[in-house]
Amino acid sequence: MMSDHSKDEMPKPEESKNSTAPVWIFALTLLLIYACGDYFDRHSGWFDAQVYAPYKTSEQLEAYQPKSGAAAMFAEGQKTYGMICAACHGDDGLGKPGQAPPLANSEWVNADSFKRIEEIPQLGLGGEVHVAGQDWNLQMAPMGAALSDSDLASVLTYIRGSWGNKASPVSADDIKAMRAAVAGHAAINGETGLNAIKE
Repeated sequence: MMSDHSKDEMPKPEESKNSTAPVWIFALTLLLIYACGDYFDRHSGWFDAQVYAPYKTSEQLEAYQPKSGAAAMFAEGQKTYGMICAACHGDDGLGKPGQAPPLANSEWVNADSFKRIEEIPQLGLGGEVHVAGQDWNLQMAPMGAALSDSDLASVLTYIRGSWGNKASPVSADDIKAMRAAVAGHAAINGETGLNAIKE
């Protein structure tokens, strides 16, 4: 049995001291919260369930959605134009001096009938031609001859509806009929040859 004296000698537990967390923990926590908020702001599409990486807005996502009908044809024409035509005629359709005439605001592109403009990529064009106030004397190979009916129709529709052009679309059936009519023809001989094409 312990004596009263030994009870008095037992060490007393130390009284708890008020402890504070280091300041760096608060700073790190705030920095992590900011970083997470910034990440979600940049990558969440504002939490729109339809938006997912790598798209950041609903509008950006919509631009890459599959199209149908006329919109699909126009989008396909834009893609084909970028791969085949833009190297000479420019992404903006303004042409390149000494290389290719403009398609934007071209009287040939904007004509009521597309009969002349559809034959140019099929047969090629060489010789003098007046386009948008300028005289040109260059050669264009039949760049569209290897395209399918629908691809050639879509690129012509894109050209006739871009950069301020407001001409009617061209269908795959129109291209098919034109190809049957001009099979075996030589390249178009400048403006004289273009004007000889019946609209």
